[in-house]
Amino acid sequence: MNKSLTQKTDYGIETEYSLRGNEFTGTVVSTKMQKSATVRWEHAKDVQKYERKERRNTKITSHVPEELGVKEGDKVRVVETRPISKTKSSMIVEIIESNGE
Repeated sequence: MNKSLTQKTDYGIETEYSLRGNEFTGTVVSTKMQKSATVRWEHAKDVQKYERKERRNTKITSHVPEELGVKEGDKVRVVETRPISKTKSSMIVEIIESNGE
């Protein structure tokens, strides 16, 4: 990574990707990929027919910067970026709550 292309973000990490778009809070489900992690978060969706809400979850693949030591079970903040690869278009910017292992 060329140092002249990196930029300091509002979250205190250096990255070559511009952070923009939505911001989510989720739980790390898997860290088996190199420089990537799978993050899952739950949300509620209204079911108009039954006048109730149903719980749903979203799983995305996110880029993990080298300075963050992310483990499974950690609660993290994820921000959207430009597409990094075929399945990655977001990046983990901070660990909110560590798993404690």
